[in-house]
Amino acid sequence: MKIISISSLKQIIEIHGFENYLKDLMSQLKSDFSRWDEFHKVPRPATHVPGGVLELMPVSDDTYYSFKYVNCHPKNPEQNLMTVVATGQLSRIDTGYPLMFAEMTVLTALRTSATTALATDLMARKDSKVMAIIGNGAQSEFLVKAISLVRDIKEVRYFDTDELAMDKFEENVLASYEENKINFVRCTNAEEALLGADIVTTCTACKNHVDVIKDEWVKEGVHINGIGGDCPGKTELDFKILDRSRIVVEYFDQSIIEGEIQRYSEVDAKEKVHAELHELINGNKKGRESDSDITVYDSVGIALEDYSVLRLTYELSLKYKIGEESDLIPDLSNPKNLISIF
Repeated sequence: MKIISISSLKQIIEIHGFENYLKDLMSQLKSDFSRWDEFHKVPRPATHVPGGVLELMPVSDDTYYSFKYVNCHPKNPEQNLMTVVATGQLSRIDTGYPLMFAEMTVLTALRTSATTALATDLMARKDSKVMAIIGNGAQSEFLVKAISLVRDIKEVRYFDTDELAMDKFEENVLASYEENKINFVRCTNAEEALLGADIVTTCTACKNHVDVIKDEWVKEGVHINGIGGDCPGKTELDFKILDRSRIVVEYFDQSIIEGEIQRYSEVDAKEKVHAELHELINGNKKGRESDSDITVYDSVGIALEDYSVLRLTYELSLKYKIGEESDLIPDLSNPKNLISIF
């Protein structure tokens, strides 16, 4: 059984290339979403606790089974801890044997940004050049990297209620991009960040119904990635924005529990939601009909995305011979003689 630690993942991405990894991940996601009906899916079971939530995210096809354990505790940074951490596993269906156990804190950031970029490519105007990002926490730099691969972004306007998060974001992006390739504009509030934005991405952690962006700030033609709404009672968009928008979700059965659309009744939500993401990928529906459409990608993150990133990482770990082999599973000459390990 292969173990992919943080150091192993860092080696894989350093050899393969960060942008190449994101591009390959987008291709893997597109391939897997296009096989939507081949997967056995359930909305993730969640355990809500004081201050956070603990979740298990399983999915399988006829070859592999994967799952991810993940939390979200918005107040963790006050204890110098991350808001979100995760681990995951990829197993064979035919024998049930695990193939790989992996860190998934970084992999979750990568798969979230890659899926968001994939949705953006299918929904945002082709001439989009200005991006606003509201929430400059751990996910933010990944989102800028990925979305910049699908649109010719010239300006990124950013805001966070935490000045230190903005400082961190600013330091990282200015070190990562060539001078004058992208203009980064630090804003004093979310409304200022939305000025002139073609693509708006929200990725905040507050576990409440919060109007991170208000209806009156949203102009025609804007595409919105709502990333932060990912549990019951947690949303980011002024409800009036949804009524004006063409809404796409990943998996309706999960989004109605945790996404922006949770504020609709299930009947109204089914009528309001334009498509699930796989329908855009397969060409059954269009992300937008005109340049004046307001489009919303209401993302909660689903287990299929974890499956995709685990598969890609496993294949790259084999290609580059990276990762520790561990004896977490007993190796027995007689499979019925378990006590022989002693």
